[in-house]
Amino acid sequence: MRKLILLAALGGLSACQTSAPDDTGFTSVIEPSTHSGAAGVQVMRGIGPPDANPSSCYGREIEPAVIETVTEQIMVEPEQLDRDGNVRRPAVFVTSTEQRIVEDRTETWFETPCAMQIADPEYIATLQRALEARGHYTGPITGVLDRATVRAVRAYQAPQGLDSGVLSLAAARQLGLSVWDPSLAAGGDAG
Repeated sequence: MRKLILLAALGGLSACQTSAPDDTGFTSVIEPSTHSGAAGVQVMRGIGPPDANPSSCYGREIEPAVIETVTEQIMVEPEQLDRDGNVRRPAVFVTSTEQRIVEDRTETWFETPCAMQIADPEYIATLQRALEARGHYTGPITGVLDRATVRAVRAYQAPQGLDSGVLSLAAARQLGLSVWDPSLAAGGDAG
């Protein structure tokens, strides 16, 4: 029994270890302390969903699965009563613990301006001014993708259905940062 408990404890500890960073070639434009989701948002040119345009940039946000642990007492032997209804032998129970997935892992891909991949200071400053004009950003115009800017981007995009701190191409167009060109739309947008 002790060996079983020790093995279970060691298995639990190994699950708590942090894993190595994602080596898929993605570049994060947000410092680790301000990223969203467990793995954060990653941006890379040409790497995206199956139909990704190689000249466009895409963001990927990963939300991990939500898992709950359920512990139950299961009766393996019912109690035994004598003729008078007194308990001769109490019921025997075992404890069963299992994990269940409450919400599946999700992966959201979205097109983003390529200037976000390199965190272009001029583009970020323009983004900060556009968000400030709409009441989402109150910090100084620095051209740095800092926590305040990430929060402002998230606040701007959340009502549109994208809870992300990385600017989507659709939001960039709404802010006037990326021009919609129908000729580019047929073959992709350089953003």
